[in-house]
Amino acid sequence: MELVPLVLWLLLYALLAGAGLPLALRLFAPLPTRGVGFALPVALVVLTTVGYWVGHLAFGVVAPVVGLLVLLALSALAGLDRDALRERRVEPAADLDFDRSAAVDTVAVFLVAFAFLVLVRAADPAVHAGGGEKFLDFGLLKSLMMSPTLPPEDMWFAGEPVRYYYGGHLTTALVAKLAGVAPAYAYNLSLAGFYAMLVTAAFDLAGSVAAARGGSRRTAGLFAAFFVGFASNLVTASRLVLLAVPDPLRTQIATALAEQSRYSVADFLAGPSSFSYWSASRVIPGTINEFPLFAWLNGDLHAHMMGTVFLLLGAALCYSYYRTPATNRRRRWALIFLVLPLLGSVQIYTDTWSFPSIFGLLFLTLTFAPADPLTVFSESLPRRLRGSIGDSWLGGELVRTLSALVITASAGGLAVLLSLPFLLAAGASREVAFLTLEMRSPLGPLLLVHGAFLVAFAAYLYDRLGVDSSRLLLVVALAAVGVVAALQQFAVLFAVAPLLVFGWLALRMDRDVGYETVLVVAGAGLVLLVEFLYVKEQAGPGRMNTVFKTYMQVWVLWGTAMGAVLSGLLRSPSLAAPKLRLRAARSVLGVVLVVALVASTSVYGAFAVSQHFDQHSGSTLDATAFATEQHPEEAKAIDWLDERATAETTLLSAPATSIYPDAQNGSYPYPPGMYSWDSSPAASLTGVPTVAGWHHEVGYRGYDAYHQRVRVVDAAYTGSTEEFQSVVSEYDVEYVWVGPAERARYGDTLSISERPGVEVAYETEAVTVYRVDG
Repeated sequence: MELVPLVLWLLLYALLAGAGLPLALRLFAPLPTRGVGFALPVALVVLTTVGYWVGHLAFGVVAPVVGLLVLLALSALAGLDRDALRERRVEPAADLDFDRSAAVDTVAVFLVAFAFLVLVRAADPAVHAGGGEKFLDFGLLKSLMMSPTLPPEDMWFAGEPVRYYYGGHLTTALVAKLAGVAPAYAYNLSLAGFYAMLVTAAFDLAGSVAAARGGSRRTAGLFAAFFVGFASNLVTASRLVLLAVPDPLRTQIATALAEQSRYSVADFLAGPSSFSYWSASRVIPGTINEFPLFAWLNGDLHAHMMGTVFLLLGAALCYSYYRTPATNRRRRWALIFLVLPLLGSVQIYTDTWSFPSIFGLLFLTLTFAPADPLTVFSESLPRRLRGSIGDSWLGGELVRTLSALVITASAGGLAVLLSLPFLLAAGASREVAFLTLEMRSPLGPLLLVHGAFLVAFAAYLYDRLGVDSSRLLLVVALAAVGVVAALQQFAVLFAVAPLLVFGWLALRMDRDVGYETVLVVAGAGLVLLVEFLYVKEQAGPGRMNTVFKTYMQVWVLWGTAMGAVLSGLLRSPSLAAPKLRLRAARSVLGVVLVVALVASTSVYGAFAVSQHFDQHSGSTLDATAFATEQHPEEAKAIDWLDERATAETTLLSAPATSIYPDAQNGSYPYPPGMYSWDSSPAASLTGVPTVAGWHHEVGYRGYDAYHQRVRVVDAAYTGSTEEFQSVVSEYDVEYVWVGPAERARYGDTLSISERPGVEVAYETEAVTVYRVDG
């Protein structure tokens, strides 16, 4: 394993975290931990924001250096005493103390998580095209590394800016430039970094939530770190349990589950020897159900993974608001109208899918926080409104909820304004549609995916609320509605509606619950939402992409909430019941439940990590080393092109799509063999734009725009000299690539060598690269 890039990366992380610490201490002053676990994400938000805006004028070396200087300046300013500054005196602040043990714990959790992922990636560091989006992610990183300005040119659609949320790749490129680390290593080091930041953020936030109510910070933090970083859904555990059930009941259960899910009866009855890490992410028919451990084992440096760090940062900022006293209007105003819009704008171009979730969390926070949301404008405004509506409880609740909604919409609107350059450049054909009945999730798969969370949250809310006579009728009514809903293909109501209702009640009734219940309600709302609405787009059939991107957010929010929930169950208030026997029984039940949840969600990780190291024995962080091993002759040509590539270089290579595509309606959007080495390897591994590349461009540009280019490229390879010269002239093509994919696509009609003004620039046994005489 290469130690120099690893050490440089960690040293820069240490510098950034140190610079971000004073800012974090200011932002998270009301939290027990002071937000020390968010120092690095805060620093990266500043670096990325400055790099993004400066990069539109000059990227290269300028953007990361300016971003670092601004971060250091803000850090120095945050470390000064504000009262002294008003008097034009420069003195260090005396209110930046923090719990040193929390800082030590944070560093330890980060380093353990980082080391774990580095070992995982070193065993299989390849950015191969199969089973994911690594060609997209690495190509974006390479494009950014050599782009003179932002946005970078699309490596699969030469001459046009990229139409993909590239903020996480931008963060990676900025860190790589500052650390002096090559993209081949930066890819895997960034994967490890985002994973470690996510686990650490969950540890810090859950620990703060628990400690604020007298719980154990470490216990809650470790539970959250486990559920966010290692736990899985119940698919693997359920298969093992099913094997212990005697026949014919076992077969009957497997048949019932198979009828609702994407698995066959044989899949459910298969033993551990048939385990595959992949299958647990494909549970609900027509969807993808990823969770963090699967995603990072799979190894894409993808937006839905990098965005989770900033989603939890948003949750922590909302929690900081939640704990800010009503009298501190300046802090609350700054969080709502300055800090969260800045973070939201970064999230728009990092992972647009989770941008609404940040402001959904803000809405819930404003609704449930002790401080009335209207007091952010005036302390007397809520009193005047209450005077006009009288003593109506319902009227007061409506005013509070509507106020929270209006304020949230204003903050979200500011974030949209701050990210308009990206939104205007990245427009694509998308619309929101309603799900049909047959598209909704059956109950069995829903429980397999979310079951562990549902059991824990139900036990927690029951413990906090109880079921007295005033709530028994509501419980019965919800149960009846849930059963009917499940029978009528609205199973989600049975699964998560009780969490929404009772979580909302617990928060409004002040029933010894805290911000963990806000996270529970937020996740339940997302699960419910994607059973009614989905984004209709070319990137995936039906609601596949909507559930895919949303469920990762749900997992992160619920996994963090599990930290405070499980630690709360272990120290339940009901354990203080006066009867010793009852107290002991409840204590045992709480421990048994927690152990069962941890054990059942650990099975996948044990199998998956073990299998990963059994099947992969690499010892490098070089993401492109696989090309030399598996495609040596093509790799030589790719290296040759990479060494000569500049921001003006354009390539002509075969489009990675069917010759005669007929999937215009989106029923079968991807051609056979799309996820293969022949999917524009030269453009993807160098970042050099090709005129028409991977079929993914259908999702970004639309069917007609992409396939118009496909026809033009096909004509350049096989048509007349005039057609070839037209393409070369329009896209300023410098090199023409003829490799196995081109020969397979065009066969005997390939005629590049006969074109005038074309000469061989480089040649191997598999590839000929032609230079076009300008």
